[in-house]
Amino acid sequence: MNVQIPTLPNAELRVPQSLHRLVDLAYNMWWAWHAEGRDLWVQIDPVGWEKYHNPIDLLAGIDPAQWRIIEQIEEVHERYQAAVKELDHYMSGRETWFDRRGVQMPGPVAYLCTEFGVHNSLPFYSGGLGVLAGDHTKSATDLGIPLVAVGLLYRNGYFRQEVGMDGHQQHIYPTLDMRHLPVRPVSGGAGQLKVPIEFPDREVYAAVWKLDVGRVPLLLLDTDLPENDAADRPITHQLYVAGREMRFCQELVLGVGAVRALRALGIKPSVWHVNEGHAAMSLLERAALHTTSGVDLATARESIRAETLFTLHTPVPAGNEVFDGSVARKYLGPWAQRLGVDLDGVLSLASTDGNDLSRFDLGALAIRFASIVNGVSQRHGEIVSEDWRGLIGHDAEAVTNGVHTPTWIGRAGAQILVRNLGRSWPTRLLENPSLLDNASSVSAETIWHAHQSRKEIFVRFARERLRRQMARHGAAPDDLRSVEDLLPADRLTLGFARRFATYKRATLMFSDWDRLASVLKDPERPVQVVFAGKAHPADQHGQAFIRQIMELSRSPEFRGHVHFLEDYDARIARFMVQGADVWVNNPRPPMEASGTSGMKASINGTLNLSVLDGWWIEAFNGKNGWAFGAPDRNDDWGAADHHDATAFYDVLAGEVAPLYYDRNTAGIPEGWVEYMRESIKSTLVAFSSHRMLTDYCEKGYFPLGAG
Repeated sequence: MNVQIPTLPNAELRVPQSLHRLVDLAYNMWWAWHAEGRDLWVQIDPVGWEKYHNPIDLLAGIDPAQWRIIEQIEEVHERYQAAVKELDHYMSGRETWFDRRGVQMPGPVAYLCTEFGVHNSLPFYSGGLGVLAGDHTKSATDLGIPLVAVGLLYRNGYFRQEVGMDGHQQHIYPTLDMRHLPVRPVSGGAGQLKVPIEFPDREVYAAVWKLDVGRVPLLLLDTDLPENDAADRPITHQLYVAGREMRFCQELVLGVGAVRALRALGIKPSVWHVNEGHAAMSLLERAALHTTSGVDLATARESIRAETLFTLHTPVPAGNEVFDGSVARKYLGPWAQRLGVDLDGVLSLASTDGNDLSRFDLGALAIRFASIVNGVSQRHGEIVSEDWRGLIGHDAEAVTNGVHTPTWIGRAGAQILVRNLGRSWPTRLLENPSLLDNASSVSAETIWHAHQSRKEIFVRFARERLRRQMARHGAAPDDLRSVEDLLPADRLTLGFARRFATYKRATLMFSDWDRLASVLKDPERPVQVVFAGKAHPADQHGQAFIRQIMELSRSPEFRGHVHFLEDYDARIARFMVQGADVWVNNPRPPMEASGTSGMKASINGTLNLSVLDGWWIEAFNGKNGWAFGAPDRNDDWGAADHHDATAFYDVLAGEVAPLYYDRNTAGIPEGWVEYMRESIKSTLVAFSSHRMLTDYCEKGYFPLGAG
């Protein structure tokens, strides 16, 4: 059951007739996780691809004279034919996992989320939630699950990060050119579909665009329209805009606009998956559709509950969307009227206790209208049950997050799996995990050399990034030349990359400078650390962490052993999770709901050195990485940080570094490689988004979709 959504023609790319299907390939994100697609763009124009990483920009930048040369290259035509063949085979959807299940669903799953990280060329994401949503859509299409996703089209995306010489984070919001995005306007009869949303004394229109993620349509809502007042057009400009009332407006557009867009297209979902509270106002709109047809609110709520699953992604208060009640009162009058209640009645639906009307809590609203509420790891499920038991009334479900393995695994690892299991290895392993034993017989030399190859690529990439940063800071030519001596590939390399939220404790390892310096600068077993990550523009504490790391990276104690790469995005993440030796994670327990970056590392054989929180509690088996620190909550943060930092130094110096530098006569660290092998084997299937989607199907989509 593919969801068909009509679109209008966009500004067409001009390509030779002999390569006309390049347009189809460019407008479907299928290429982003299939080697046939990625390799084609590199073959056509390697320099252009390195510049853009966007097929539409790449193709638009080729002039007729260059096309005449490209048309004569035999390998281009071979790769083109192979890519077209694979895309057509994929889109035909023959014998998918969903087909083999034989489940009948009268309508698709509607998956609503405020951010989607499908690819780094589409900056509609900030971090883990968005990348997870992107991985969710990719696994849904791979598995053949009928799903339509809805989000917002941010014309300024999420901010680009530059870090000044003084360590201060700068926020840059480039304006995206719609002609260079792989989105097409959704047809609405006389033109592009635009849905109205009631605002005080006016209507705001949201245009609907479609991004194809394989077979899954991702609908993106956009308020930057001539029909809207100039003050309303920026509503969808910036992801996670700092102004709280503007954020409320965004989430009103997302929730209400999603329901109205699907309704206008005649799509009747059998399941609604509200992914985090940002999209919870979709529930008010769905309830109002019931009550305006003559059903009372209590009955409407039960009908909606029977079709709704709600996922919470964080136990951190700042991660749950709560607005001042006065803001909700300003905007929700039309829904109160349609629901047949007063504004107090609407606010009580989003109150944790039903009485406090000063706070409009979207998590509470979603829980009241969902029959299934889940956390994103086993431990997080327990936290959700504890924190929200008064509303849920029972234990929450737990669906541990996963990552889209074809997207995140390195090229060498993917080639090994293709050779052993064929191109459909992710689904084959999902259905028969024991097949991984066939790939586990790969020699230690092969595993180690494949990793070293990825590490050298990461080092070259990181050096170029550091050189550009230093040049912008005014470094001298000799200093820029010296970058070639940084990050030696034979040195144990730690990676730490994620949002710089305070609970993630980015500077924990700097608790004892002398102790850390002695570990990093050990002459026999040297260690280097690469940091990357953004702090939200309103998060001053997170930005202070970045300043501290930048200052320390230039200090005599840590120069040459500590580095910070600016403008963290999914592309940098791929280099780091594939090229680092060790992935460090040290959140403050129990605040890490899941932690998907560690999963991306582990499937590549990059070993986790992590606090036992989130997913690592489930994954750690004593042979696939290391755990350190106390797993339990300690409200004495100073004492907890001291304890965990000391444990970090002890494990790094006493276990991690010795194992890495223990080599056989051929220079292979056999013990380390066995940890790598176990890391891959224990996580490649268990922490894949394919497994995550099958869990959602079994625990939520199928029971709800069956009615």
